[in-house]
Amino acid sequence: MINNEHHYALTIEWTGNLGTGTSGYRDYTRNHVVSVENKPTILASSDPHFRGNKDRYNPEEMLVAALSSCHMLSYLHLCAVSGVVVTEYKDNATGVMKENKDGSGQFTEITLHPVVKVKESSMNAKAIELHDQAEKLCFIARSVNFPVHHKPTVIN
Repeated sequence: MINNEHHYALTIEWTGNLGTGTSGYRDYTRNHVVSVENKPTILASSDPHFRGNKDRYNPEEMLVAALSSCHMLSYLHLCAVSGVVVTEYKDNATGVMKENKDGSGQFTEITLHPVVKVKESSMNAKAIELHDQAEKLCFIARSVNFPVHHKPTVIN
């Protein structure tokens, strides 16, 4: 029997105790590290709007990155099995998060803007079409409750 479940484990460790813990809203930093065994550590914090460190990745950026990366990997797979030879891929992804009056918030959309270079112009139409299929394959996009748009460009 094949196990179709995949499990992921990581550690988040808060490193922002300035000596008095969370004794007050301004008495600690939001800095933390994300670690996975045998991989480089990710320095993280909250968004600077929420008293975070602008020099570290924040969860909102990492969510946008996860969606962009997942789409790209799904897309490259589809290209490889469909005869579309991609030689370059770059995505300038953007996300919109709405903050609510009660302090909560949620993403309302993420838009991917992949620029894909293919080997031959005869591959352009198929290269564009495969983005729709990649959206349906991407595990992360299928797991979120907001729209993920894509506005691809194909060049030669």
